[in-house]
Amino acid sequence: MLLVYTHKITPRLTYAFKHICTRILGIPVKFTTTIEDFITHDSMKMSYTKQPLSNEVFVRSNELLFEIGLSDIDINVHDWDDTKCFFNTSEKSSLPYDIFAASFYLLSRYEEYLPHVKDEYGRFLASESLALKNKFLHQPVIDIWAYKFKAILQAQFPDYNFPQKQYSIQPVIDVPMAYYFKQKGVMRTIGGTFNDLLELKIRRLFQRYLTIFGFRRDPYDTFKWIINKQKQTKTKFIVFFLIGDYSTFDKNINVNKKRFISLIKSVSDYCKVGLKASFFALEDINILKKEKLKLESITNYELEASRHSFSKLNIPESYRNLVELEVKQDFTMGYINHTGFRAGTCTPFQFYDLDYEVQTPLQINSFHCIDYAFLKKHSLLDKRQELEQLIYEVKKVNGTFTPIFHNYTFGDEDRWKGFKKLFTLILDSAHENK
Repeated sequence: MLLVYTHKITPRLTYAFKHICTRILGIPVKFTTTIEDFITHDSMKMSYTKQPLSNEVFVRSNELLFEIGLSDIDINVHDWDDTKCFFNTSEKSSLPYDIFAASFYLLSRYEEYLPHVKDEYGRFLASESLALKNKFLHQPVIDIWAYKFKAILQAQFPDYNFPQKQYSIQPVIDVPMAYYFKQKGVMRTIGGTFNDLLELKIRRLFQRYLTIFGFRRDPYDTFKWIINKQKQTKTKFIVFFLIGDYSTFDKNINVNKKRFISLIKSVSDYCKVGLKASFFALEDINILKKEKLKLESITNYELEASRHSFSKLNIPESYRNLVELEVKQDFTMGYINHTGFRAGTCTPFQFYDLDYEVQTPLQINSFHCIDYAFLKKHSLLDKRQELEQLIYEVKKVNGTFTPIFHNYTFGDEDRWKGFKKLFTLILDSAHENK
């Protein structure tokens, strides 16, 4: 166990230390404000305050972990070996930067509470982030900092038996529309037919009716392939189904259709099933609750995981609603047009509510890439290289790699050519040596 001496124990301090020490490094941590307890402790210990007590491991504390509420923070990002960091300390400090305060800033999404430019869907943009502006979005910097901290502890306490964590993957499959042509109902099919004719898309018109009459598979119906892939790997996929009402933003199948219900049940026999919350559920907890209860009635088990439509987050309201409905995990945080680490980590973490200054039970699983982000790369080789680099960064720190693909990504549409291979590459990475 690591004992931390500090002049004041705050929720922010315990949150930051537990993510670095316990979740990333696997080291139990406790805190004390009593010097006598610190001196008599016979295992690993460090001080986190303004001045060291003697010759112990010491990190000079930044004020951020002792503040309440938001303030205008002046951040200067510096190079640190092969990574970057901020909140520099002092010559007496064992670390040149206060990695605990810096980690809290990134994990709490402090910058997303501050005024910022949003896109047309109201999403926080990567271009607004400290990480992209300072060119460290491509690294899980918090995990890298944690291993630098571990090296210092190992040098000071060589007899301590440090646990070893293993690289893992958490594949996510998003299903905003289970079928492209099938199960749409008469009115939507007639509307689609007229659109095909008006836009002179005769090939799509043929495909529509060949699919409806059962002569060819629906282009979005890739679930047999997904289930076969699931059978070949021990890691459970999480498949998020959109079951909200039809709207301008959400155009899935009616959840009352027997074929759709049967599909969700069959997928849940092999994979974990989560809720893809509809666009309007993001603003209305009553709609969210209705969708949660409906999915639970289909799967016959309590909903554990959610993901928001369009990867939209309204921090902190979105997460507060999930906490209130006792949803345990969320997979919404990430960027649509950029790969990388939005929260600076590849280790799942708890949502910290900055307004209430409290750590919540909701676990955030920030995704590191989404299929759309790879479309910027023209060749399959470029896509593969970017994906392999991401996997390499996560493997270096024994983290959890979380990619998001869609059911239609595994179809035959030209722009998704080769994406089955990319998904398979991710699955294979879990069985390779570092």
